[in-house]
Amino acid sequence: MERSNERADGLTDERTTGRAEGLTEGRSEARPGAGRPPTIRGVAERAGVSKSLVSLVLQGSPRVSDTKRQAVLDAIEELGYRPNAAARSLVARRTHTVGVLLNDMRNPWFVDVLDGLNSLLHAHGLRMLMADGRLDRQAGQDFARTFQELRVDGLVVVGTLPDTDGLAEVAARLPTVIAGNHEPRLPHVDLVANDDERGARLATEHLIGLGHRQIAHIAGQGPVGELRRRGFEAAMRAHDPAAEAAVVDGDGTEEGGYRAAIRLLAPSPATTRRGTLRPNGQLPTAVFAFNDISAVGALSAAQELGLRIPADLSLVGYDNTYLARIRHLWLNSVNNASHEVGRRAARCLLDRMGRPDAPGGQQLVAPELEIRGSTAPPRPD
Repeated sequence: MERSNERADGLTDERTTGRAEGLTEGRSEARPGAGRPPTIRGVAERAGVSKSLVSLVLQGSPRVSDTKRQAVLDAIEELGYRPNAAARSLVARRTHTVGVLLNDMRNPWFVDVLDGLNSLLHAHGLRMLMADGRLDRQAGQDFARTFQELRVDGLVVVGTLPDTDGLAEVAARLPTVIAGNHEPRLPHVDLVANDDERGARLATEHLIGLGHRQIAHIAGQGPVGELRRRGFEAAMRAHDPAAEAAVVDGDGTEEGGYRAAIRLLAPSPATTRRGTLRPNGQLPTAVFAFNDISAVGALSAAQELGLRIPADLSLVGYDNTYLARIRHLWLNSVNNASHEVGRRAARCLLDRMGRPDAPGGQQLVAPELEIRGSTAPPRPD
């Protein structure tokens, strides 16, 4: 019976698995010590079985007896054989890889997202292939389409991408999840993000609770930047409906945070104390920054101007990256549960790979404010 299984399997595996291996490993046999990698043919000869049965063992098929399975495993160990991933992909029509397209790898926020993403994907035998959307724009390439050409099993887009025109086309052919952003809304694409508006309200309400009334916001870009700005302005209006919240545009970088803070805090002939005049004639005693990187830039500007944090100026960031936890910074920051965002995105992708036509959904992860040492009550005038 077992011999008939081998022959039956040989009709398919010899034509697929065997030939697929031949595409990359060739027909000649590699002998131990000959300086060439061992092949599936060599494993079959050493174990005294057919190549198709070796393929069944590699696939974990239950159609192989324990005796012959052990013989194959012993041969693999003796020869140091490693299955050819590309050849197996031709047979299984899967590469067991997931494309991950990030907005900008220089942002430390991605570290925790990727950790959460990889923890679940790895447990399901999937590996990540990563690309930087910033390099995409500079090189004039479209990594979303490149991932499709590489035949990845799914795609995760992390963060805000300025150009998403090609994403809809790719998402129509490939299981896709967007993590850390609220747009674009596409059919059969899941969104997993932090509740950014709520997080911004937490940061602003914390500063108001300390007694600050002149609070400025260094804003970010894209849908996430708009939501955080909206949360800041809503919290300010809730305290004082007539308040004009001071907002200075930034770009989410350290340099952008520095320049925005200089605009807010640099001495001016029209002021009698630090800072530029705001629309209501008052000056900021606290700053809420779009992210931790912007907050670090604002911190540098404040120190350059001789201001102490938090004695002269309170500062809150967002994302709770490792930057906020550096001891000499010790920055208050909104924890946007980036690891959980990554883990949920992986779960959504796994589900979507099984049900590619399921309706797209959105999940928002609740934020929390981490209190450290960068805020204090305003200094009395």
